[in-house]
Amino acid sequence: MHKEITLAKHSGFCYGVKRAVETVKKLKAENPEKNIFVLGELIHNSHVIAELDAMGIKTIYEIPEHGSGICVIRSHGASPETFEKAKQAGFEVVDLTCPDVKKVQQKAIELVQNGYYLIIVGKAEHPEVMAIYANAKQYGDKISIINFPEQLASISTELKSHKKVGVVVQTTQRISTLNDVLTALTPLCKEIFVANTICPSTSLRQNEAKELAQSADLMVVVGSKKSANTTHLAEILTKITKTVHIEDDTELNSEIFKDAEKISITAGASTPEDIINNVIEKIKRKGE
Repeated sequence: MHKEITLAKHSGFCYGVKRAVETVKKLKAENPEKNIFVLGELIHNSHVIAELDAMGIKTIYEIPEHGSGICVIRSHGASPETFEKAKQAGFEVVDLTCPDVKKVQQKAIELVQNGYYLIIVGKAEHPEVMAIYANAKQYGDKISIINFPEQLASISTELKSHKKVGVVVQTTQRISTLNDVLTALTPLCKEIFVANTICPSTSLRQNEAKELAQSADLMVVVGSKKSANTTHLAEILTKITKTVHIEDDTELNSEIFKDAEKISITAGASTPEDIINNVIEKIKRKGE
C-alpha cells in the first residue's frame, strides 16, 4: 500500500530552543578550557543532551557550593534565588531564558505589583511555571497555579473578595485549558485581566497539526515524553484521529501504520531535525 506522508511545516526546533542549543555550542567553542554547565536539561530531548555531554557541556541538577566556569540558565528560566546562588558559587551566569518566557515572567510581576490576584495557568511541577511563580512571588503572595478548573474551588472565597484577578499562561499550554479555566473563573471575579502568553510557535504548531489530523489516517507526534508542548500536541490530536507519540524511529513498527494510507507527522519544539527525518525514512521503508 502506497503511503502518503506529510510533514507539518511547523515542526521541530522553535526559535527559543534553536537559540539555546546554538548558544551553548558557541560558548563551548569560544571557551574550550572552561567548564560549561547547564542547570537542568537544556531542552527535553535525550539525544541532544547526550550530544552536548559528548562536547563537554554537562547537565547539573543543583548548584554546588563552589564552582568555576559558566552556568547556563536554560530556556525555561529560573528563580531570582537561583541566579544569585550560581553567582555566589563562583559561576559566570549566562541567561538563555526564552524571550517568550521572559515576557510571561514580566507580565506576572507587573500584575502582582498592580494589586492583582495572579493565576498562572499551567502545570505546577513544570520548570517554566516554577520560574514564573518564583519571579512573581518577590512582589506578593496572592498567586495560584491552576491546571484544571476544579482547582479554583479551593481559592474561590479569596477570589471573590479580591477585586482584580490577572491571568498568565505557560507558553506551551493548550488554548482549551486556558478557556476552561476562564469559564470557571468568570463567575468568581469582578474584574479579570487575561494575558494570553501561549507562545506563537505553540499555537501555530497546534493549529496546523489539528488541520492535518482532519484528513490523516494516522498522526505521528515525534518528541520527548517529558516535553510539555509535545505531549499537549499528542493529547489534542488523539481526539481527532489515530495518533502515536514516539521519541524516535526505534519506537516505530509496521503494525502502527499498516492500515494507514495518509500519514501526517508533527514534532515538538525540542525535537531535532535528524530525528524527524529518521522517522520519515523508516515509515517510507516499512511502507514499501
